[in-house]
Amino acid sequence: MVVISIIGIIYTSLAVNKNFGVQKYFNYEFVDGEVLSIKEETINPDPLIPGRYVGKQKIEVKILEGIHKDQVYSVINVLSNRHNIFAKPGMKAIFTIREKDGKEHVWFYNYKMDRYIYILIGLFCLTLLVFGRLSGAKSILSLVFTGVIIIFVLIPIIFRGGNPIPWAILLCSIITVVTFLLIGDFNRKTYSAILGTIAGVMISGAISYTFGSLSKLTGIHMEKGEQILYLAADYHVKINGLMFTSILIASLGAINDVAMSIASSCNELCKRNPDIHLDDLFISLMDIGKDIMGTMTNTLILAFTGSSLNLMLMIWGFQMNTKQFINMPVIAIELIQALSGSIGIVLTVPITASISVYLIKKKGGLFLKRKKKLNSAINF
Repeated sequence: MVVISIIGIIYTSLAVNKNFGVQKYFNYEFVDGEVLSIKEETINPDPLIPGRYVGKQKIEVKILEGIHKDQVYSVINVLSNRHNIFAKPGMKAIFTIREKDGKEHVWFYNYKMDRYIYILIGLFCLTLLVFGRLSGAKSILSLVFTGVIIIFVLIPIIFRGGNPIPWAILLCSIITVVTFLLIGDFNRKTYSAILGTIAGVMISGAISYTFGSLSKLTGIHMEKGEQILYLAADYHVKINGLMFTSILIASLGAINDVAMSIASSCNELCKRNPDIHLDDLFISLMDIGKDIMGTMTNTLILAFTGSSLNLMLMIWGFQMNTKQFINMPVIAIELIQALSGSIGIVLTVPITASISVYLIKKKGGLFLKRKKKLNSAINF
């Protein structure tokens, strides 16, 4: 069913958005090519980064695909601090070809990285399948479903002028339901994890939206926000909801993990001791949750910190004082993202514990007792 849904979503999205678009921003072709030879070069070692060079190369390039396949071009490759792609004979790379005034202009775009990305994806899937087997296959399927929802549903809706906030809430809820039902099947444990996740994500999103609004922050202040501003003029993108949406998606995975851990713990405790009191069960879940809170909150904070490492180096290097850097929009967004996500994780624990105690113990208690009596009768 999930596979059929994925195929249906992709097909529908491609059909609906086939002719959608204001203009083509990149009027050139990206193709594979091979460096045949280095005709001339004037290079010097980079004084800042060992192993790099700055200067200029004149190279001979053969195009390997597209309408210009097998054609040979002479290309000037400038090695600067920002664009530093060092050419060597026999090297495969990515080139761009742009036709202007009846003449082809070729540029050395970048190293060929896609093969390594595909190898890593294959290794990732193989690892999940070998060690997870059926559960690993379900994890891959849930990951694909999540990617399809974001790429083929959420992004086209945003570019069509849809309000990202309600759509993000709806689609994140759908992702949560499908992921948990696929991995955990239809049972009270899964239902508890679903409800706990949705509640935690909504809280995280509400906090980020509130404090983002109070701080006068919008999607423009996010990374690449200025570029999106140019696109917004053509596609009527609602910038204000993008920060909320990004935080909702970023915190979804961690909150998923916390909610399922609490729900699974509740399910196991009830299995081991069907007569456990509601209060004792809740206290035990909160004790378990305390350890989860610490590790998952730390994980989320470190994830945001790792993505902002260069920014922190810049702050330290320029010797900015606290009042200066904490009022920078990019810093404020990172802090709001990390802290609102962490608050969502912390509050997910008691919420999921309460829901699990109610659904698994209180509502499912009669079933557990009957199962215990049935097992006793069979053993007798």
